[in-house]
Amino acid sequence: MTIGQAARRTGLSPKAIRIYEAKGLLEAADRTPSGYRTYTEDDLAVLRFIRQAKSLDLRLDEIRDVIELQRGGAQPCQTVLGLLDRHIADIDRTLTDLRALRRSLVSARSIAKTSSQNGHEAVICRIVESQG
Repeated sequence: MTIGQAARRTGLSPKAIRIYEAKGLLEAADRTPSGYRTYTEDDLAVLRFIRQAKSLDLRLDEIRDVIELQRGGAQPCQTVLGLLDRHIADIDRTLTDLRALRRSLVSARSIAKTSSQNGHEAVICRIVESQG
């Protein structure tokens, strides 16, 4: 099938498919005598895997590593579990950082509001100047 057909069947764009091929996630497509790329059902399975892996926020280099393990005959599920664990830990760190930032913002707002109500002047803005 052509790149357009492969794109429609996988929910990807032709540009994305070309990028995945260029980055080694998808093996180089066979070409027709006129130079058109052609894809097989196996290629579609790889493209669907890539789309699903990206929906889990895996990076292309991580996806390529998983695909290469599979191509080498290994079962990459343990690698995928490790990647997912790292992404979960990253999200947890980000959430912790965001909660701390929210507390700082609420505190800065409260201090600035109280300071303003008490008639304290600021050089520029009490909200920022009160932090420190």
